[in-house]
Amino acid sequence: MVADTVVFRRPAIRRALHISAAGLAAFVIAAIVLHLRRPELDPVASQMSLYLIGAWGPLLQAAYVALGVGMVALAWALREAHAPPARSSAALLLFALAGMSLSITAYAWMDMPGVDRSLEGLIHGVSAKGAFLFATTGMVVQALGFLRDPAWRRTARWALPWALLCFASVWILAAWREAPRGLAQKTVIVLILAWMICMLRALATRLR
Repeated sequence: MVADTVVFRRPAIRRALHISAAGLAAFVIAAIVLHLRRPELDPVASQMSLYLIGAWGPLLQAAYVALGVGMVALAWALREAHAPPARSSAALLLFALAGMSLSITAYAWMDMPGVDRSLEGLIHGVSAKGAFLFATTGMVVQALGFLRDPAWRRTARWALPWALLCFASVWILAAWREAPRGLAQKTVIVLILAWMICMLRALATRLR
């Protein structure tokens, strides 16, 4: 009965998988393009937020929104791919909050260095931190959920430690003020995106 339910939902799960893959790909491509088109920004010192401002900024803003949609689609697909007794809306809610925070971050610009602090800059900073925390907490909750479904327990062996690493990295990023801000932030982003891409692959394998 459990397997029949998942099979019945397979077309919808596959569509969500495609939406998620498109969202993640859009962000990765946009980030690469921005780094190539903005040589005046030092990739080691410059946070992603600086790429949202000025030339090509709208491309990255759209990519942030696309990534948020992709995260929600992935969380929904993973939830539906679980056996009904193992499903939880907690991870889906956390990823939805992360996606919403990403969208706010994209359109509320950060305060530039040397400029007085503004309400918009405060909103940007809070939403950016929220996006990291909601996303990595969602990853941990999702990975813990794998333990409740026998079909996904093997995935939890690598997904849970990886998610915990991402969660810890966010706090290290916040505490280690001497680290190169751009490089440190982008390293955490790569860790998170890589986890999500691996989740896409694991889910796609199960849908074959």
